[in-house]
Amino acid sequence: MGVFSGEPSATGAARLAAMAAARSGAGAVTVLSPTRSLAVNGAHLTSIMLRKADTLDEVLAFLDARKPKTLVFGPGLGREPEVGNFLLDLLEAIGHAPESMVIDADGITSTALQAETFFRALERQGAPQTIITPHEGEFHRMFKSIGEDSNLSKLEKARRAAAVANAVIVYKGPDTVIASPDGRAAINENGTPLLATAGSGDVLSGICAGLLAQGMAAFEAACAAVWMHAAAAAHFGPGLIAEDLPEALRPVLRDIFARRGA
Repeated sequence: MGVFSGEPSATGAARLAAMAAARSGAGAVTVLSPTRSLAVNGAHLTSIMLRKADTLDEVLAFLDARKPKTLVFGPGLGREPEVGNFLLDLLEAIGHAPESMVIDADGITSTALQAETFFRALERQGAPQTIITPHEGEFHRMFKSIGEDSNLSKLEKARRAAAVANAVIVYKGPDTVIASPDGRAAINENGTPLLATAGSGDVLSGICAGLLAQGMAAFEAACAAVWMHAAAAAHFGPGLIAEDLPEALRPVLRDIFARRGA
């Protein structure tokens, strides 16, 4: 799978997502990096691979060569409209599309002004199954009319957004709601204030992607990722920062596999 990296001053978000994906079982993970960010990314990566990706053609060459099942787009990429344009151009290349994508953080904000075009791209035949992971502010940017409707509960807003976007929505917060375009929804109940730390959302996007890369369907992957994310934070306890979360997934995964008798 692949994770898009931002500029040199904002590369950490992609590395957090990449490490979380690897810990979640993604196998081979590649950070797709601008040339300007190769050195800083390379200085921090060991088991995660690194590839130059300045242009859409270079990204498509990676997709052709490695055929990743999943991409993470958004963490640390910047909020400029060009970022959203790049995502739309990538989705236009239907033949090169991976099976699934996770859109987070700046990927949400940068496409918010072109939301209808983005949603239509996700409806096309061959489009990847997609998980979008907005916090409150990002949700209101991308789903403005839904977010402003005070008659709707958070659950109803998430369901409507999922139907409009043709994507699984992870509406983050203390009571994170996961909603599918087919109407299914879940409210996570193991949330913790420990996750109110910079970068934790990048880790969540990586966990989602790691599960998608193993063939899990988008709604189930999102539900499992949200629970695992909070369980890892609770296991670590006070003093948690985002860098701790990928390692904190280990005991959570051990417990899951022990219960399954694996």
